[in-house]
Amino acid sequence: MKIVLNGEPRQVQATTLTDLLAECGFTGRVATAVNEEFVPSSLRSGCTLNEGDRVEILSPMQGG
Repeated sequence: MKIVLNGEPRQVQATTLTDLLAECGFTGRVATAVNEEFVPSSLRSGCTLNEGDRVEILSPMQGG
């Protein structure tokens, strides 16, 4: 299915947010949102993705 991931169109096989994180190689702590709605880590496996969804995945950055 085609989604928008971090502002870029992307074709993915994942059907849930948890599957998408694995498919795209995201590990560790990240923040997620689907269609501008925050999705806590405890709800990601139940968050079904649909064609055209806008997904944001943010990793904490360290620096100064």
